[in-house]
Amino acid sequence: MDIVIAGAHGAIARLLTPRLVADGHRVRGIIRNPDHGPDLQRDGAEAVICDLEAADGTAVGAAVAGADAIVFAAGAGPGSGAERKWTVDQGAAKKLIDAAAELGIRRYVMVSSIGADAPPPGDEVFSVYLQAKAAADADLVAAGLDHTIIRPVHLTDDNGAGTVEVGTSVERGEVSRDDVAAVIATVIGDARTHGHTFELTGGDRPIAEVPEVIGNLPRDGA
Repeated sequence: MDIVIAGAHGAIARLLTPRLVADGHRVRGIIRNPDHGPDLQRDGAEAVICDLEAADGTAVGAAVAGADAIVFAAGAGPGSGAERKWTVDQGAAKKLIDAAAELGIRRYVMVSSIGADAPPPGDEVFSVYLQAKAAADADLVAAGLDHTIIRPVHLTDDNGAGTVEVGTSVERGEVSRDDVAAVIATVIGDARTHGHTFELTGGDRPIAEVPEVIGNLPRDGA
């Protein structure tokens, strides 16, 4: 597949790219800072310069044209204010959703967050972050694409265990970014995960079994 990753210089994306390349996929990584291009090239991706926060629909469409799948792994990041949670975590995701729908790109994998199913009210930054994630997830479901929404618990930089736990609801805990990347690489080409939202934490289940487990969960809207 030709896979475009938004937020391609982020920690999860940089772990994901080599996995996808090793699986035989072409990977294009959207970044806004051209200085990050050489890092993406070392990972095996082609750099696509596009500031999703500021770009219009034409520019976003050009960035993803010809893709078979999109992975949204972008985010405003720590230290950003509430406004950028909306313009990046929701706004950029929505621009890519709209581009995918217009261009006929059916496959869209969203890296969301635990807690996005019931975001707390208020204007505290983390609350707004979860509100923005929830809105982006809802936008994706409403678009009718072949979506998979992944909501990991607290992320760590530990080496991947190769095992996780998934479900419509999991206990709060930790999961490594490496294992999140492995889950994305496993589900992206598996139709059993289309139309599903699931939570992800560390556990004992081999990641290769994740698509089967997800396929047996209720689909979104069912």
